[in-house]
Amino acid sequence: MAHVAQWKKEVVAELQDIIKNSKTVALVSINGIPAVQMQKMRENLREKAKVRVAKNKLLKIALQNAAQEKPGVETLVDYIQHQQLAIVGTENNAFSFFKEIEKSKTRAPAKGGETAPEDIVVKAGPTSFKPGPIVGEFGKVGIPAAIEGGKIVIKKDKTVVKAGEKIPRDLAQMLTKLEIYPITVGMDVLAAYEEGTVFDKSVLAVDESEYLGKVRSAASGAFNLAMYMGYVSDMTIEPLLAKAARDALNLAVNAAVPTSESIEALIARAQREMLALASLAPDALDDELKDALSSQPSQKPPKDGGEQKEEEEKKEEEQEEEVSEEDAAAGLGALFG
Repeated sequence: MAHVAQWKKEVVAELQDIIKNSKTVALVSINGIPAVQMQKMRENLREKAKVRVAKNKLLKIALQNAAQEKPGVETLVDYIQHQQLAIVGTENNAFSFFKEIEKSKTRAPAKGGETAPEDIVVKAGPTSFKPGPIVGEFGKVGIPAAIEGGKIVIKKDKTVVKAGEKIPRDLAQMLTKLEIYPITVGMDVLAAYEEGTVFDKSVLAVDESEYLGKVRSAASGAFNLAMYMGYVSDMTIEPLLAKAARDALNLAVNAAVPTSESIEALIARAQREMLALASLAPDALDDELKDALSSQPSQKPPKDGGEQKEEEEKKEEEQEEEVSEEDAAAGLGALFG
């Protein structure tokens, strides 16, 4: 039986302890992170997470052993490739942890030879450089430059490296001089395990604004459907009662049924109709009616029931309740719960 070094046993035991005692376990790549920056990241995460860097073989052993208490966590082994990795344990959920790690990433200058994560574009405009040999250096790396007003100016926007291409060393040096830092440095979450489920990076990278927009749209659509159907719920009862009151008032006014709510509208309508009729025979009016008629703005024909209902429906649409972000998620369940 091969002898196993004691330090390896201790590392595996430490890794297993992190895996077993953390709500969320993430496998992260630390490739290309300078030692000083890595130390700062670990210090920033000290109160929120435990980070342990280890050899890939030891990580695999720890994950497989921990699977006895956390079934499914061994699936993280599938994400272990030929790169430098670390195990991170945290009490945060997988999505909030991923978001925090992404925020901690910083931009760094390229040294040359790295793969561009995105198109690298040099924008047109003046630079801080004075005329000199550097104009030729710009030209050698494909950056269109000229001398204008005693300064070197980039003549037009130029994509010097496309996403996925290698960054040449001489271009990297020029980008640094222009203070263009194309490399993102930081921990890269490959996958995270939480409560029996492994979340791939593509799942964790949720666009929150787009997701909230979809939830808000769904809640608004459900609310409109419930209002159209007359479906009673905690969220629709008040606007449904308000709509019913408006409809009842419209019916009472159109049917000339006097009530405490409709009497004012009925009297106002009778006044308008009387003045409209009086305007058709101005010579037959007494002085009081003439004065009343002259003090009124130009009269429009009284609205019939259909027109008044149409106007009320339009007002109802304009005043339709807007679903807030706080109510959006709860709204879907509340409408049909």
